[in-house]
This record gives sequence, C-alpha cells and structure tokens, in this order.
Amino acid sequence: MQDPRSPSLRLRRLALELRRAREASGLTAAKAAKHLGWSSTKVTRMEATEAKRIKPEDLDKLMDLYGTTDPAKRECMQALAKDARLRGWWSKYKDVFKNESLPDFETEATVLRTYQAQVIPGLLQVPEYTAAIFRGARYTDPQEIERRVDARMNRRGILVRLSPVHLRAVIDEAAFLRPVGGDSVMIEQLKHVLHMAQMPNIDIQVLPLRKGEHAGLTAPFVIMDFPNPLDTPIVCVPTLTDALYLEEPDDIEMYSATFGDIQGSAASALESAEIISGHIRRLEGT
Repeated sequence: MQDPRSPSLRLRRLALELRRAREASGLTAAKAAKHLGWSSTKVTRMEATEAKRIKPEDLDKLMDLYGTTDPAKRECMQALAKDARLRGWWSKYKDVFKNESLPDFETEATVLRTYQAQVIPGLLQVPEYTAAIFRGARYTDPQEIERRVDARMNRRGILVRLSPVHLRAVIDEAAFLRPVGGDSVMIEQLKHVLHMAQMPNIDIQVLPLRKGEHAGLTAPFVIMDFPNPLDTPIVCVPTLTDALYLEEPDDIEMYSATFGDIQGSAASALESAEIISGHIRRLEGT
C-alpha cells in the first residue's frame, strides 16, 4: 500500500511555517542568518524549498531564534523536516520521472481535477495504451518502454488505496478517435475507462466534438487539492520534457474557473458513458 505522504508537500509546508515564524519575530532573512552566523542565502533557501534537507540542529536554532517555544509546535516542525527526507515509491524511477514532482504531489492529494484533449489521462491508462504512447514518442528500447509503463501503472495506486484520491476527469472526445496502439488496444482502453467510471471516487465526463469551441482549447492540465489548509492547490501543466507547476493564487483561480467552464461544456456522466460505449461499438464493428 502506498504511503499517502508527499515529501515535497512536507518541505513546502515547513518552508511556509519557517517564513511565518521569522516574520512574526520581526527579523528579515538576512538578519536571521547574521544572528546564526550563516550565509545570507541559507535561510532564504530553506524558505524557498530549495534546501531539500534541513538538519534537526539547524531547525532547532531557527526556532530558538524565532521564539518558538511550544513543545508541540517544535515537535511538529521536526516531524515535517523528517518526513521531507522520506523517499516515496517514485524514487525508484528517478530515471523516468527525473525532476518531475507529479507522483510526489499526487500521493497526498484528495482531489485531482484534470482535462485531457489528446489522450486518456495517465491515471486511467492500461499498459498497452501507455506503451503505444511511448513508442509514438520515439522511445525504441523495449526495456526503457517497459520501465516507463511500469512507473505510470504504479501511479494508478492512488485510485484504489484506502482513502483513495477523488479523480474528476474531463476527456475530449478526440482522444477516443485516435487509434493509439490499434483498435484492439483502444477497445481495452475504453472498456477500462468505463469500468473506472463506476468507482465512487472517479467522475469522468466527455467533452463532445459537437461542442466546437470551448474553454479547453489550450494545454491539458491537472489541479491538485490537498487536505491540509496550509497546502494550497497546485496546477500541473505538462510539457514535452517536464512539467510546469503553478502555485500563485491568480493562476489557481484561473485554472479552476477554466476547469469549471470545461465541465459545463462536457456531457453528463451518464451521457459520457454512452459516448464511450458508442466508440467501443464502432471499434468492434457492431
């Protein structure tokens, strides 16, 4: 069972708490560093999540300086620092994910809102479909393709674990028309989407081609919401080689509004299931 804890989120939360404690003490980052005999960038790196590992003794020094005396608060801060040093299952696939933080953030999210225009969302893909996508992306080594497929299949665990993530996916109908892997693979893939749509934590809507222009005629994206109020939503916009992560309130508001508009243009869950079933019948020739 996957541990629903994200080291990156823990580090992000710790950085926020450190900045708040420093500001409450009336110190600038430069003055705090001077008091502790540190370089001027050490404190700012901690508050910008650039310091991936914060030593317990350094954290104690900061809390002493900031006047954080509450034992429970200090214990919580040290726990965050410790959790930030954990290695999730995705660390085994560093060659695949590289600096990609998506599986890290996904593991602690409570709700994922995603829009996809060209392909089935990764969390809903079957292995054969995923392998075909990587072959189309110019990967030729069978072992590398298998490893990338395995990594993506591991991400799906958040949908079926205890307290699973709630996935709200809007998929453009165009994704069902592209025969990724051939008809037999597409049939298996679409049947899997229908099966997953029956799960209580998964909502799938299809954006019909007949809708014409709509708010989603941009890049695909994922909005991740988290259970702790300190962990504000994050938007992930995939790129060819990595991903762009947006955290500013204005960006979150814009993407949330856009997702709402896309949902408004999409078919209902019942209508979406019929659209997908229709494409299965088309591919089966029935």
